[in-house]
Amino acid sequence: MTNAMQKIRIEKVTLNVGAGKDPVKLEKGIKLLKDITGIDPVKTITNKRLPAWNLRPGLPIGCKITLRGAKADEVLRNVLAGKNNTLKAKQFDKGGNLAFGIHEYIDIPSLKYNPEIGIMGFELCVTFEKPGYRLKKRKIRPAKIGIAQHATKEEAIAFMTEIFGVKVE
Repeated sequence: MTNAMQKIRIEKVTLNVGAGKDPVKLEKGIKLLKDITGIDPVKTITNKRLPAWNLRPGLPIGCKITLRGAKADEVLRNVLAGKNNTLKAKQFDKGGNLAFGIHEYIDIPSLKYNPEIGIMGFELCVTFEKPGYRLKKRKIRPAKIGIAQHATKEEAIAFMTEIFGVKVE
C-alpha cells in the first residue's frame, strides 16, 4: 500500500497564446482559448521596456487561462487526443511539470475550423503537486517542505501513463 501523501495530482493546467505586438493575432488567440475552454482568457501585459523588440510597459502581448479541477482534466484529455496521446520525455522538466505546444488547433477532435481564427496554435502547461504542498504557498506561516514532497519527472510520467493513457517516447 502506498502513502496517500506521496500520490501526485494535477494542480493546474495553463493554456497560453503569445501574440507579440500584433493586436489581430491577440484577438484571434482570445477567441481560440474561449472556444477551447468556454472561459474568457486574461491578457498578458509587458512590464519592461525592450527597445530591441519595440515593446513598452503596458502593451498586451498575449493571453492565458488557468484551469483547475474537473475542467482542467477535461481540457487536458481533449488536447492530448489531438497529440494522439503521445508525449516526449523532454516535455517533462525535472520538477515534474509538463509543457507542450499544439501547432494547429484543428488537430483537437472536439474543435472545428473557425474562419475568424484561421490556423493557429497554443501552448499548454500542466503543473503537478503532492498533498501538503500548500504549506509552502500559504499566506500565514509558510513552511519549507521536504524533498520527498516535490514531484519528480518520473512520477509525472508514471501519472500521465496510468491516468491518461499517454505513451511517452
